Amino acid sequence: MGDAGEGLVDAQARIAERLEEGARERAARQATGPRDPDAARELESLRLGRAELQRQLASTSHALRRATIEQALGDLDRRMAALRARLT
Repeated sequence: MGDAGEGLVDAQARIAERLEEGARERAARQATGPRDPDAARELESLRLGRAELQRQLASTSHALRRATIEQALGDLDRRMAALRARLT
C-alpha cells in the first residue's frame, strides 16, 4: 500500500503543478495582450490603411491628390495616437 500511496501523492503534486503553470501562463498572456482587443484591431486596420496611403502618395504627382492624401495621413496619425494612448 505504501507504493500506491506515494504514486497518488506524486500524481496529485503533478496535477497541482500543471494547474499552477496554466494559471501563470494565462496571467502572462493577459498581461502582455492588449487591454482593449477592439482598439488593437482598429489600430492595426489604421496602420494598414496608412501604409496604403503612403504607397499612393509615393506614386502620385498631382498636387491636389497629394494634398488630400497628406491630410488623410495626418488624420490617421491623430487617430492612431489616440488609440495607442487608450491601449497603454
